[in-house]
Amino acid sequence: MTGHVLIVDDERSMCELIHTDLDKRGITSAWFTSADEALVALHDDEFDVVLTDLKMPEKTGLQLCEQVVANRPDIPVVVMTAFGSLEAAVGAIRAGAYDFVTKPVELDLLAVTLNRAISHHQLQKQVAKLTGQLAARTERGELLGESPAMQQLDDQLDRIADSESSILITGESGTGKELVARSIHKRSRRSQQPFVAVNCAALPEALLESELFGHAKGAFTDARSERKGLFMEASGGTLFLDEVGEMPLPMQAKLLRALEEGKVRPVGANQEVSFDVRLLTATNRDLESAVEEQHFREDLFYRINVIQLHLPPLRGRGTDVLLLAQQFVQQFAQRATKEVIGLSDQAAEKLLSYGWPGNVRELRNVIERAVALTRYERLAVDDLPEKISDYQSAQVYIGGADPSELVPMEEVERRYITHVLHVVGDNKTLAARTLGLDRKTLYRKLKQYDIENEYRT
Repeated sequence: MTGHVLIVDDERSMCELIHTDLDKRGITSAWFTSADEALVALHDDEFDVVLTDLKMPEKTGLQLCEQVVANRPDIPVVVMTAFGSLEAAVGAIRAGAYDFVTKPVELDLLAVTLNRAISHHQLQKQVAKLTGQLAARTERGELLGESPAMQQLDDQLDRIADSESSILITGESGTGKELVARSIHKRSRRSQQPFVAVNCAALPEALLESELFGHAKGAFTDARSERKGLFMEASGGTLFLDEVGEMPLPMQAKLLRALEEGKVRPVGANQEVSFDVRLLTATNRDLESAVEEQHFREDLFYRINVIQLHLPPLRGRGTDVLLLAQQFVQQFAQRATKEVIGLSDQAAEKLLSYGWPGNVRELRNVIERAVALTRYERLAVDDLPEKISDYQSAQVYIGGADPSELVPMEEVERRYITHVLHVVGDNKTLAARTLGLDRKTLYRKLKQYDIENEYRT
């Protein structure tokens, strides 16, 4: 951890000792033997943490701590106090100190404490920055993110919004595919017309046909009146077919015909009706693999996949998780009329380290639960589910310094392919692209290493 520490101690030798030790550890510092001089430096320069002795002439470390907390509450203060002076240390904590260490100072322990304080300050800065970005971007709708992947996606949306081409939105479940579809609609010239969405996996084939194309009166037992389908309801606007990969093959053929002719025939009707819609589709399946396995029509795939947008998983979006969490905190706190304003540093660290297999949908659920349970103004680690509060980050382990731990090159390749498949959510097309392989080579390696389903475990 790199950082900038302000050291304050009336003993010059102590300042020099700590300064030299921190420098060896890659932590920069400035030191002063007077609290007043330190306050001037704090005003003129940026520091991550203040380290001060407690007993000093003229102005004590306790008084310095109180002034720093009053004027720069974002900067943590670590107090040094003589061994056994617990009462003084408690007084410093009550004055707002972040932590304390005892003298004589153990330099290794001091470095750990300062690293923790630096991390605390830098995380606070990040949360404050993201909160400001949230306020600035509220007008752009619910599609939030400052990570490179989301910046690239946002740029793509601006460039394709006014195109009439069909768009296929891919990504894992819970990544926000419908939000992207709505964002495309809002930015398009059709924004004042209807946006109509349907989940193709939620309806049986017979009902899906009626839902999309409509039906004539008497077309089936419950058809007591004529009904317009979603293609007609969305006319002039945008039709969004979610989970299009789950559509049965016979229905795929009917959809393809409708798209090619620009007309639909309501169930039980004798005449076709023209429609005018911008079609957006979404799936969490690898449709190219589905085409090869003959579970999805190739001609329909090319018809809906004129432009493809891939949504990154939440685990690949860095600190976007804090930006989204802050939005959900505000949303659910307002709904519950609770004075919850954000996240504690410790809770933020847990959210950043967790893998989020359920993506944004899972994060939303976690924050809603936490806001309902919390007794504080900032969500604490105890407000999070155990699977997150106790989460330990997994790494792809290749080997260590012990020769007995080293593995053959084939095993390295097997483990890495397994890891990539997990990260991209079993999208073999994306996995092959990431690995620099063609799809046939990837399938051959999956069979060779017998890892077709290993990443699921």
